[in-house]
Amino acid sequence: MTIEDLDDKVVIKLDDGAAALEVLYHGATITSWKVNGKEKLFLSDKAVLDGSKAVRGGIPLVFPIFGKPTTAATEKLPQHGFARLSRWEFLGQTSSSPVAIQFGLGPENVPQTLRDAWPVDFTLIYTITLGEDYLTTSMSIENTSNSAFDCQFLFHTYLRVPDIATVSVRGLDGVDFTDKVTGSSYHSNAADTTIAGEVDRMYSAVTKTVSVKTGTTPLFEVNRVNLPDVVLWNPWSEVARNMVDFAPEDGYKQMLCIEPGYVAKWITLNPEQKFDATQTIRAL
Repeated sequence: MTIEDLDDKVVIKLDDGAAALEVLYHGATITSWKVNGKEKLFLSDKAVLDGSKAVRGGIPLVFPIFGKPTTAATEKLPQHGFARLSRWEFLGQTSSSPVAIQFGLGPENVPQTLRDAWPVDFTLIYTITLGEDYLTTSMSIENTSNSAFDCQFLFHTYLRVPDIATVSVRGLDGVDFTDKVTGSSYHSNAADTTIAGEVDRMYSAVTKTVSVKTGTTPLFEVNRVNLPDVVLWNPWSEVARNMVDFAPEDGYKQMLCIEPGYVAKWITLNPEQKFDATQTIRAL
């Protein structure tokens, strides 16, 4: 196993070549996850990797808000907050079997304009664990200020799929969801969810393991701890065409965002209180 700490990213490779990982300092964004040499995450060909904007693809981190600001305390923040826009600190390796690394973010790492927009003291510790056929991402959020604050958190995971037309998602039935495309709320009854157009849904209080398959072939299994909500997103053709950092133009056919988060409600943290959450993606 090798861990390379480069100027702008950290690269991990397992000795047997079973898995590899790349994580940018910018946003602590995972941009590549390979299992047996095959890429499992979607990254736009036009993704901006120089730190000037959020990365289009991989696994961006959403904190302290999801979506656009909706409260007085967050009204000056950009959409999805500042975690994905800040340069994180690499804290090093924490385990060798399986290999795990950590990144950290505090107010001192956040660009000043964004820091001023949310003047709260906090500490984020991001642990990434790489197995031969799985990837685990864990976030710990600690309130290090003298007063309580509210926040939200989400892993904005872009999964790579062979053909969106053949993909189905299981585990989202029996719960309510908000459809941002139609502006309405619904109850999900279908055992399998398929994608045939633009999809932007937030499923709340999901209790089942979420799995993805193409035809009858399993692709992924997504397990969550303390992340009750799941956002399902695919921009489809028109929205993808209008995003300047999305490529190829038909790349939406090879991607599906399954985003575990705590975003339907707010996380309230009192001073010295922590919030811990984890997703594990297994390649099948």
